[in-house]
Amino acid sequence: MKRVQLFEFEDFAWLPSWLRNSMTNLLVVLLKMMGIQHVISSKIKSILINSQISNIVDLGTGPGGVMPLVFEDLQTSMESQKVQMFLSDLFPSQSGISQIKSVNKTGLLYLENSVDATHLSTAPNGLKTMVNCFHHMPPKQARAILKSAFENKQPFLIYEMAENKMPFVIWVILLPISMVFMVIMVVFMTPFVKPLTWQQFVFTYLIPIIPFLYAWDGQASMPRMYSMDDMDELLDGLSSDKYSWTKEIALNH
Repeated sequence: MKRVQLFEFEDFAWLPSWLRNSMTNLLVVLLKMMGIQHVISSKIKSILINSQISNIVDLGTGPGGVMPLVFEDLQTSMESQKVQMFLSDLFPSQSGISQIKSVNKTGLLYLENSVDATHLSTAPNGLKTMVNCFHHMPPKQARAILKSAFENKQPFLIYEMAENKMPFVIWVILLPISMVFMVIMVVFMTPFVKPLTWQQFVFTYLIPIIPFLYAWDGQASMPRMYSMDDMDELLDGLSSDKYSWTKEIALNH
């Protein structure tokens, strides 16, 4: 398996929630700048139409993410079909729940009960999605999630914003340059964070903790991603004439 099990700071329970949220806020800014929400919503729209379902259950939402933007995109492009999106997590984020409630968008809900992606029978019916978080799952857990999706026979979409193509040795050699580049990116992206909290400002510009944590997590996520061949290995034996998988590279047009 090409994937390398590195660590990311946001995986650790001891990381303060405000710091984790600050890093997520930056990721949302990046995804929005790249127009990733349109790529994801286009794929989801196709699945919803072909499957004749209207519910989306996002797994591993965490304290935020791009899915609320995807929901807005779907509402605009699917006016004739009512779409409902449930955001969920194994350990629901109280700040995420409060934020979604304050937005008060009809059809967009954050589930307050725990949803375990390895036991999808406990989740609401509908299209299950994992956006930019599947790489956090070690192989045993990743396999369990895919097996649960197969056994429950409901559509499942996994999206990662990059492909794991770079040899690990090259990744290590380029890491110092990549880290510096990511830190500089944070400096320029932070003014676009909404809402911009005092913690995000202070620990970016005065005490630069956020830029370095974000830079490491962003770079560490690359070798943690499952390659296409890795996915074949994880999916071995999890297909039938009634449930099959497809892999593709989604492009932003």
